[in-house]
Amino acid sequence: MLSGDKVIGLYCIVDDMLKEMHHYEDKRVRVSDSEVITTAFVAVLYFGGHPDNARHFMQLQGYVPLMVDKSRCCRRLHRLSDFLLALFYTLGQQLRDMAGAATCRLDSFAVAVCDNIRISRSKILQGELFRGEHASMRRFFYGVRVQVLTLSGIPVEFCMVPGAEHDSQSLGKLPFDVAPESIIYMDAGYTDYLSEDDLFEAEGIVAKVQRKSNSKRKDEPDVRFLKEYMRKAIEGDFSQIQAKMLRSIHAVTKEDFLLKVALFVIALHSVK
Repeated sequence: MLSGDKVIGLYCIVDDMLKEMHHYEDKRVRVSDSEVITTAFVAVLYFGGHPDNARHFMQLQGYVPLMVDKSRCCRRLHRLSDFLLALFYTLGQQLRDMAGAATCRLDSFAVAVCDNIRISRSKILQGELFRGEHASMRRFFYGVRVQVLTLSGIPVEFCMVPGAEHDSQSLGKLPFDVAPESIIYMDAGYTDYLSEDDLFEAEGIVAKVQRKSNSKRKDEPDVRFLKEYMRKAIEGDFSQIQAKMLRSIHAVTKEDFLLKVALFVIALHSVK
């Protein structure tokens, strides 16, 4: 439920992080960067990713009385996209530093840019590279996969890859900047014995991957049960992100679509 305390809390977190990162902005602006980012977070957390609805809410409720128009708000948000990623990774690094060697979970979820029947008319994403398979739902989708590493249910690293890319191919695209002796639980889709061995030898990180029935590295029953339990836990984390999304994300360009997908992950991180 949206309340004034939540909006003010979001603003305080963002504003404090901006000051800590020595972020500079022109003193002549009517709406600060903290207010723009807070409006974007309110949009993805409570308005299904529609920035215009959040913009009107923030203005009518008096949180940002001098709110800029829709076009300017979107342009400023796009200019802050790199800073938003830096904000996410700064918060994630602080959490990882406090946790030390910890238990993490890695999994992915699919985000479709449109329904399958509209793929041929898609202007935002084009090409077979974005046509992927949603194994758990036994259907194909057209969009991107979001690879997310969580710590205690909080996203600390993420990346977006084309829908056709298999999970095991994405292992080299995440930094895995966690402490040595950390354990990362993954599902069977990440099976790659070479990457598992390299991760342990180079970083001292133990990859606990669910094994398939024909796997060359069999698990004991107790280990198999633990991996299954941890896999279900991260699916619960993802359900919180996907519950905030509408059936389709309203976007005009590819960059707009990817930014909104990233905002859902970043906003959930900031709230938790």
